Amino acid sequence: MNRPLNPDLDLSVSRIIKAPRQAVWRAWTDPRRFEQWWIPAPAKCKVVAMELRPGGSFITRMSENGGTFGPHVSGCFLAVDDLERIVFTDALLGGWRPSEQSFMTAVITFKDHPQGTDYMAYAMHRNPEDRKTHEEMGFHDGWGTVTAQLAGLVE
Repeated sequence: MNRPLNPDLDLSVSRIIKAPRQAVWRAWTDPRRFEQWWIPAPAKCKVVAMELRPGGSFITRMSENGGTFGPHVSGCFLAVDDLERIVFTDALLGGWRPSEQSFMTAVITFKDHPQGTDYMAYAMHRNPEDRKTHEEMGFHDGWGTVTAQLAGLVE
């Protein structure tokens, strides 16, 4: 993302992951690997749809305490730039269909770094209230935890 973060609307986490960019990308784009880190443990993730192309569906479900899998993310990929960037939103569903509720758009970037991969996850919100809600829901702890889990998987 070339634009600077807007502190009133955006949240982000970043980390140098000590693994090649290809390994980090694969953990993001292989549904079985993705399920291993996408939701903070001990909760479990199930990928229902991961159509890695603009307009493709992105649907995950989560299970806490061994319970039934319930809704987590229902969205649409906006951009998938091999080894560089993934953009998704919950404002749209697969096939560019508008969703019932919109909360955020996420931009994930992958860059080479001397120690491995410079990884950044950037969540954009439509207004300061949504940003504040996401922060209070535990954005930094949650997204920080899953980023650490991603690093643990690939390092």
